[in-house]
Amino acid sequence: MKTLPHPANDGARDLRALLADRRMPRRTVRRAELRQLVPLSDTTIYELEQKGEFPRRFYLSPRCVVWDLGEVIDWLDERRRLSDEGEIDRAPDPDVRQRRTRPVR
Repeated sequence: MKTLPHPANDGARDLRALLADRRMPRRTVRRAELRQLVPLSDTTIYELEQKGEFPRRFYLSPRCVVWDLGEVIDWLDERRRLSDEGEIDRAPDPDVRQRRTRPVR
């Protein structure tokens, strides 16, 4: 299976340029391709969609779910920008003093 260009690579910039050209038909991605682009679980993606924080899926047929590739790439670019600016909260470090085995004093 051919993989899609990663957003950090030059191939993704070429893909963005193609997507910006409105004469090109919009490209959609199915779940397998979305997993290559976005390393989040299906549950996390679903929860982000429900909160309006991830591009919404849509149905091409009763069983075929797709996402707009341009929207997904834009979302990744926005997440990178927020991360670079320190606006994304990171998970807190665990309190190692509360471990049951080998607690740190």
